[in-house]
Amino acid sequence: MDRRTILVTGASGFVGSALCRQLNASGAFSVRAPSRRDGELGAATDWAPMLAGADAVIHAAARVHVMQENANDSQAEHRRVNTEGTLNLARQAAAAGVRRFIFISSIKVNGELSQPGQPLRADDPPAPQDAYGVSKHEAEQGLLQLAAATGMEVVVVRPVLVYGPGVKANFLSMLRWVQRGVPLPLGALRNRRSLVFVENLVDLVMTCLDHPQAANQVFLASDGQDVTLSELLRALGQALGRPARLLPVPPVLLYTAARVLGRGDLAQRLLGSLQVDIAKNRQLLGWAPPYTLQQGLNVTARAFLDAQPR
Repeated sequence: MDRRTILVTGASGFVGSALCRQLNASGAFSVRAPSRRDGELGAATDWAPMLAGADAVIHAAARVHVMQENANDSQAEHRRVNTEGTLNLARQAAAAGVRRFIFISSIKVNGELSQPGQPLRADDPPAPQDAYGVSKHEAEQGLLQLAAATGMEVVVVRPVLVYGPGVKANFLSMLRWVQRGVPLPLGALRNRRSLVFVENLVDLVMTCLDHPQAANQVFLASDGQDVTLSELLRALGQALGRPARLLPVPPVLLYTAARVLGRGDLAQRLLGSLQVDIAKNRQLLGWAPPYTLQQGLNVTARAFLDAQPR
């Protein structure tokens, strides 16, 4: 059986590397994974050599959300890479005869928060709040216009917070806090968050490679299980074999302290809800996450522990 050629951008990243591993393991695909030396993602990048004969593109490369950066440069830089760079790649892909273009976008296109009992949905009106979210939204709009003009099928996938082996940033900090037994004043939080295990995200993307109902659609990616931060920390403790030490400090005190310290952004992430509804995935694709939240946390915790110095 002939293997189909898939171009994966961002292949060295957290999500891109997991995609490449699974695509290669399937035996059905020949994966092209350009390195950064092959050209920066921008409006002038020549993708022709990498696109020749490709059946599909999975575009995971991006300029990621950066906290506390210079706001004057932020929008222009995000737009240059995430919008102009994406559309340059997509136009060349369409010209090369690529059948399907999968764009790994972000839940930030929907917005930063959800209201209690009202999870965000894929077809809700977009409401991006920062430069990163705006640049991703603009790329999505351009891709869907390109699909209508050229016939190349586009699929947009917006993940929530992605975790898994090798995860960095705030999720890695939580793993370290729980492992060290650090007392955390988060036991009284009741806001709920959606997360997505990286292997669940990969499974959804691979489903979107071929499913006829995925063409020119937007999907949200999550584990389908929403948790409070205190529930998440307890589940991490279970995965690590260490009980999470949570203190029931009232949320209003946490919010006040964060504002006094000039960390309103941190207060939003800690105290706000961000839930998503993946019913569209089930209805159109027949897709459900193959791993539960606890299974994903167990795999993540095991990799974290294995990486510790002996």
